[in-house]
Amino acid sequence: MPGPASPEISPAPSSKTTLRILSILVFNFANYLTIGLPLAILPGYVHDHLGYSAFWAGLVISLQYFATLLSRPHAGRYADKVGPKKVVMFGLSGCLLSGVFYLLALWFDASPAASLALLCVGRLLLGAGQSFAGTGSTLWGIGVVGSLHIGKVISWSGVVTYGAMAIGAPLGVWIFSLGGLTLLSVCIIAVALTALLAAWRKTPVAGKATSQIPFRQVLGKVLPYGLALGLASTGFGVIATFITLFYDAKGWSGAAFSLTFFSAAFVGMRLLFPNCINRFGGLRVSLLCFGVEIIGLILVFFAPTSAVAMGGAFLTGAGFSLVFPALGVVAVKKLPQENQGSALATYSAFLDLSLGVTGPLAGILMAQAGIDAIYLGSALLVFIAMALVLRLLLSQSPQKASACVKTD
Repeated sequence: MPGPASPEISPAPSSKTTLRILSILVFNFANYLTIGLPLAILPGYVHDHLGYSAFWAGLVISLQYFATLLSRPHAGRYADKVGPKKVVMFGLSGCLLSGVFYLLALWFDASPAASLALLCVGRLLLGAGQSFAGTGSTLWGIGVVGSLHIGKVISWSGVVTYGAMAIGAPLGVWIFSLGGLTLLSVCIIAVALTALLAAWRKTPVAGKATSQIPFRQVLGKVLPYGLALGLASTGFGVIATFITLFYDAKGWSGAAFSLTFFSAAFVGMRLLFPNCINRFGGLRVSLLCFGVEIIGLILVFFAPTSAVAMGGAFLTGAGFSLVFPALGVVAVKKLPQENQGSALATYSAFLDLSLGVTGPLAGILMAQAGIDAIYLGSALLVFIAMALVLRLLLSQSPQKASACVKTD
């Protein structure tokens, strides 16, 4: 197995840098493919096949996100300590084991309680695998191309993540139609195993942390950026979770196209503007993104027709697309390079937390004020995020404000 590589800090052609990034982020693609494949299958399997209520069907899915949230800080700290390659392989092992437990659940389906328990274990393993493989691959990519390209690595990480999810869900339905949960589980195991073997052959970058910064200090450094990310993520949450119900309440068809428009805008922005964060600075880019996201959410709120709502979903996706990498670049650089894994993982946890609480809170608001209100409420939260980031930008000295165009 090759020895550790030193981080590349010298400039390289953009296309070569992108290929080097993607050669590592392919492991995150595999990670999220194992997440997307069973996503549309397991709720129906729990509800229709095992005979449990919709609550339990939803819980099986949600367990993954809670496991991700709880394990992210550990993923970052271990990546700093032992190197991101080992963390990626650990995460992919969790993805592989999730497929194994899906198979075990199928074999024990004569006992619904045992089958449900095994599915829950599989989802917990997948959630931990998601955080370790996702955090590790992003840090591995940064280690390969150098900290100059942090924004580009984080942007491409989002592209492969959402691309894998978009491909995985319909592909999983098709695989399930061919061979049921057995074939689906085998495919998940095969994807994770193939990625594991490929990762084992790749050149690692060494972990650098000689001392671990206490979590409270890491949290204190990234907190303002994490809060802004969490507030802005509500726009994604209310579109992804409630747009179908919104269309139903209006008597419109085509809700799926709104999700397609949202996803296309999200991925398209990251593909079209991969270098804008390095050019203009993370804080400035995020301010523009917040403005676009707010306009999109307000368009959905006031939408008189389904076409206007689709336009609002498109703008919301375009606005939210660069928020994570734009603020992430600034947050990660608040800590020394050897502790950037902890910074990235802690920052990412705000996204997990936001998506976890947006659904229930939006449901309460919807029950009290109608489904339209959740989009106006989300726009207000994004506006608060904008105000927070504007204050951060204005608090910088003129020299720092000028320098952040190139460095934040």
